[in-house]
Amino acid sequence: MARGGKSGGGGLLQWLGLALIVLLVDQFTKVLVVGYYHPGEGTYVTSFFNLVRVHNSGAAFSFLAGASGWQRWFFTVLGIVAGAVIVWMLKTHPGQRLFSFAMACILGGALGNVIDRLLYGYVVDFLDFHWLGMHFPAFNIADSAITVGAVCLVLDELLRVRRTH
Repeated sequence: MARGGKSGGGGLLQWLGLALIVLLVDQFTKVLVVGYYHPGEGTYVTSFFNLVRVHNSGAAFSFLAGASGWQRWFFTVLGIVAGAVIVWMLKTHPGQRLFSFAMACILGGALGNVIDRLLYGYVVDFLDFHWLGMHFPAFNIADSAITVGAVCLVLDELLRVRRTH
């Protein structure tokens, strides 16, 4: 998978370091939530945001949460395989800053959720946003990093296509 763009700046260790920071922040916040809240408990913060402890045994938006338990191992293996592929991609494209930033965010987030699945059997979510009666599913720092990474991947691709035309 060849990627166009500048090759300057940043090495593999820089991007693995960023992924580690994402992972540590994610796990630290989850330890706090698990330590201070029981499942379903929360704290009102603002008119549009609460902290709440939610267990997600599925994937994004609780996809497959109602399955019989196989999804825990499926998503764990998927996260580990994705992590290995991302490390390989970071190794082969460390100088492509936006692409590597995106991959590092996704790596840190994916591994944060893998650790939850291994430790608890589910992912700990706690960021609860709501507005005008609409409620967004609770999520966590790992999910946020994965989302930021995905947006950056799309932006990187758009910029790459624009440079080639």
